[in-house]
Amino acid sequence: MSRAGHDLDADDAAAVELAAVRLLAVREHSRYELRRKLRGRRCDASLIDGVLDDLERQQLLSDERFAGQYMEQRMRRGFGPLRIRAELEQRGVADPVIAAALERAHPDWEGLLVEAAARKFGEQPGYDLRDLARHGRFLEQRGFPISLIRRHLERIRGF
Repeated sequence: MSRAGHDLDADDAAAVELAAVRLLAVREHSRYELRRKLRGRRCDASLIDGVLDDLERQQLLSDERFAGQYMEQRMRRGFGPLRIRAELEQRGVADPVIAAALERAHPDWEGLLVEAAARKFGEQPGYDLRDLARHGRFLEQRGFPISLIRRHLERIRGF
């Protein structure tokens, strides 16, 4: 390879890295998300993985950090573990990384479920079966386990 060709590769890699760093400056990304966005920006596909490897070595890119921050943000918005896990999987985060993030957070899923339900439905006395079904559907869509939903519905129904 000629010197000029080598300089072009280095310039291209620097451009890919700059694009990646700019994306990471806005928010954390998973490796999968960052790769997809860089490909969408028509960055040279042969350079992307090398640049992402370098960013991981520099600790600028971390699926572990992304998973932790993403999970905290989604928990604050009232989402449960099933939904958070599915969303992280869609973003290319590996199962062991997701499991470690869930374990590190030690969330009170039952408390989060109660908060999410209270934000959505308020503290209204007496529920009929239609209200309970609506609560259940909402909490299920939010990604809470059926066992927690059932316990919550039994508690507010008074069983």
